[in-house]
Amino acid sequence: MTTTAHKELDARGLNCPLPILKAKKALAEMLSGQVLKIVATDAGSVKDFQAFAKQTGNELLEQHSLNGEHITLLKRR
Repeated sequence: MTTTAHKELDARGLNCPLPILKAKKALAEMLSGQVLKIVATDAGSVKDFQAFAKQTGNELLEQHSLNGEHITLLKRR
């Protein structure tokens, strides 16, 4: 299943906590129900986004890794 993202965040080359901070800022500018796609190269971002979704109530739709890039789809609450 491929979810269409309303906004894409390129967090490649950024280390924790920058991908989370940038995602938080991007989500704040989005409407409820919209989807944010984050592409990160920091392996730690996978677990970080799982925890972030739990803490913020934003829905973690999908996570997968491909060629050293970790893609996360978050739905704004």
